[in-house]
Amino acid sequence: MSLALMWEAAAVAGRGEDLLAWARRQSPTGRPLRRETFTAPGDRVLVITWWPADSGAPPPPELPDPPADLVRRPVHRWRFTSVGVD
Repeated sequence: MSLALMWEAAAVAGRGEDLLAWARRQSPTGRPLRRETFTAPGDRVLVITWWPADSGAPPPPELPDPPADLVRRPVHRWRFTSVGVD
């Protein structure tokens, strides 16, 4: 099983490329099994990292909040545990 951490931020108008560049430079402590970065309309950036879902391991690290001048609202974060791949 794995744990997926989703991090989504919405850039201030016209700063989507800056937010994307900032997000790509962030490197959480440890090495995720997988990492994907997405963009969406409205200058939004989504980063999903996959981690082993080991109950004895410490919780995986979150990406930090971007500088306040890049975002128009607080970052949204979600954690999902995989229940299988179809």
